[in-house]
Amino acid sequence: MVNEKNQYDEHQIQVLEGLEAVRRRPGMYIGSTGKKGLHHLVFEVVDNSVDEAVAGFCKEINVIIHKGNSVTVTDDGRGIPVKIHPKVNLPAVEVVLTLLHAGGKFGGEGYKVAGGLHGVGLSVVNALSQSLEVEIKRDGGMFQQHYERGKSITKLEKTGQAKESGTRITFMPDHEIFEEVRFDFDYLSQRLRELAFLNKGLNIMLRDERKETHREEVYHYEGGIKSFIEYLNRTRDVLHKEPIYVNRTLRDCQLELAIQYQAGYTEQLYSFANNIHTYEGGSHEFGFKSSLTRLFNDYARRHNLLKESDSNLSGEDIREGITAVISIKIREPQFEGQTKTKLGNPEVRGIVDSLVYEEMGHFLDENPGVAKKILEKSLNASRAREAARKARELTRRKNALEISNLPGKLADCSSRDPSISELYLVEGDSAGGSAKQGRDRRFQAILPLRGKILNVEKARLDKILSNNEIRTIITALGTGIGEDFDLKKARYHKIIIMTDADVDGSHIRILLLTFFYRYMKALIEAGYVYIAQPPLYKVKKNKEEHYFYSDKQMENFYAKHGKNGFSMQRYKGLGEMNPTQLWETTMDPETRTILQVNLMDAIKADTTFSILMGDKVEPRRLFIEEHAQSVRNLDI
Repeated sequence: MVNEKNQYDEHQIQVLEGLEAVRRRPGMYIGSTGKKGLHHLVFEVVDNSVDEAVAGFCKEINVIIHKGNSVTVTDDGRGIPVKIHPKVNLPAVEVVLTLLHAGGKFGGEGYKVAGGLHGVGLSVVNALSQSLEVEIKRDGGMFQQHYERGKSITKLEKTGQAKESGTRITFMPDHEIFEEVRFDFDYLSQRLRELAFLNKGLNIMLRDERKETHREEVYHYEGGIKSFIEYLNRTRDVLHKEPIYVNRTLRDCQLELAIQYQAGYTEQLYSFANNIHTYEGGSHEFGFKSSLTRLFNDYARRHNLLKESDSNLSGEDIREGITAVISIKIREPQFEGQTKTKLGNPEVRGIVDSLVYEEMGHFLDENPGVAKKILEKSLNASRAREAARKARELTRRKNALEISNLPGKLADCSSRDPSISELYLVEGDSAGGSAKQGRDRRFQAILPLRGKILNVEKARLDKILSNNEIRTIITALGTGIGEDFDLKKARYHKIIIMTDADVDGSHIRILLLTFFYRYMKALIEAGYVYIAQPPLYKVKKNKEEHYFYSDKQMENFYAKHGKNGFSMQRYKGLGEMNPTQLWETTMDPETRTILQVNLMDAIKADTTFSILMGDKVEPRRLFIEEHAQSVRNLDI
């Protein structure tokens, strides 16, 4: 007898009609149903407006967050076509909003350059919205249509006359799809500012009409990506005041490039293809890097800055301290996946390589003083890299499971499965001792840290690797660093920073996060880095004890139970808790609170680390003044 539960025949083959596939598997189209996916909806709509700007028909885009977290995006472009589509007998706007892979970007002359090449942008936004309203001005008229969860509720109606043209889309994300429907003004502003930099002259306005967060900002940059570079380096000391700028077109590929070197040691390289941020790089980045490396080595040998016996400078040496923005626009970009994080067009590599070598070569010949400064920095980086290579040998482990190679003060866990293993980086020997006694030895490892680690924002890798605490962390993690870094060798998939709830603890935490961000960013991107949340207060009455992790929690408790008979202790150090208390409040997976560190916006993170940990004092002073009112639990 056939078990019906295990039966597989024609009845089990499902055909999802319309946009049902998008609602069933939203992560395939927008990455996730969390914060990133939610904001991706706005960017999909805005990208269509930006494509109108690139085509030369749009000068202004307005984005408004309404009360209740619905969003309106308005542009003064040509307006989505409204006449009946000959193949499907529906208005063209309804085709765009209800059918996947339908749009004006698959050929013809509607868009020569566009980012939304998959034709799924607006239809996906429509599918994942509980309601969507589209208003169009074109052909002398004003048109309107209403949708719910991807389906048209009304027919397209002409509601009036209009001399102008443009599109206005208002949508409310579906609470059934998203974990939380709440837009982050700062997260949206980063991308909109980015788009304004990439499209000089374009005016983008972002307004937040929610009562508790009411704000408005306008982004408009006549300098384009040169202004972008100046914005990125505004907190840094630069080697040359004026950014190097290239704008050339070769074989239907337009390259726009801006470069400025700064005195620090970190590399900032941001690449874009048709206004899409290619986080994982691709052929345009490969072309840029290989060309830059070849160019500077050729220049150094021509001008006797490198001797015949000297080995070539590496790409890393030459890019130390570089801030660069690469933006290309091509007719048929090949992106990897709908979220478009890597460019695959092989022909672009050669085009970018050729243009960068030629244009940058002219610049170096015409600006020998700047060329010499950059090469001196690169030569110093090369010497430091060799010293770092030797220092790195001290941090290598022959085998991830050889306990004898691990630091002596590491109390390792018995598990050898990284997916369940946790490493606590604990401030101080006292707290480290309590953590070692209170932990679950099966999967929790403890590494006590003595004092503050080196501020890596102000040091090269060779100096960083000579720091005992950092070397101990690298060895314990097993990933290596720099050229040797390998995420697959990570011995723990949870790295938990546990510091005291005071100023020193906060400083140690930011030093560790700066180190991970600058030299082990893949750990953060993989979601391996966490921050422990030890309690701030213990309230006790007889044998009754309560722990509170915020002022509000404690205030709510007192409001309910009163203060009579209760004594309160403010924890300033982890060492004030015995092993049992530390386990119950901060380390027990069943009861603890740990915060996962993520990178919602790399540019904002990079700037913040530079402000807080860099050499310039003035940006840090302004940052403190701006955010002083937001400080909580600052011990003075």
